[in-house]
Parts: sequence; C-alpha cells; structure tokens
Amino acid sequence: MDWAPMVVAIVLIVTVGNIVRAKMGIRRDRHGNEHFANDRAAGAEARRLQDEIRTLKDRIAVLERVITDNHSSVSLDREIEKLRDDRN
Repeated sequence: MDWAPMVVAIVLIVTVGNIVRAKMGIRRDRHGNEHFANDRAAGAEARRLQDEIRTLKDRIAVLERVITDNHSSVSLDREIEKLRDDRN
C-alpha cells in the first residue's frame, strides 16, 4: 500500500473525530484539558460557588470589623447575633 492513501485516511479519521467532538460540545482549553462547553450543571455550580464565596467574604469582613473595632460588648453581641441570623 502506498503512503499517500494512508496519510489521507489518517487526516480523514482525525477530522471526523474532531467534528464528532464539536457536535458533542467537547472543547479543549489552552492547557489541553477537555470540558463540555454547554454544561448547564457546571454553570449553575459555578454560580452557586460564587454566591457562597461572596457570602463568606461578607462574613469575614464583619468578623474583621468586630475584632478590630473598640465597641462595647452590647454591640459585639448584636454583630454575633446578626451573623447567626444570616447563616440560618
């Protein structure tokens, strides 16, 4: 068998494979990792995690403020109760 038909067959197989992967929504990032481009569950999970991070940052800011401010113990109790209420 001649080498030219084998090269054409290899190129054809790779091209068909890439078309099938594109139809399935499988993409590669710049590091070569594969992921689904239209994965709605991953998008929802990312949004949920972003909301959780935002909430945690707010709580950390309140804790930093409570620790560094020189308020009375009544004010401190209010801040702690507010954190408990926000968590539930």
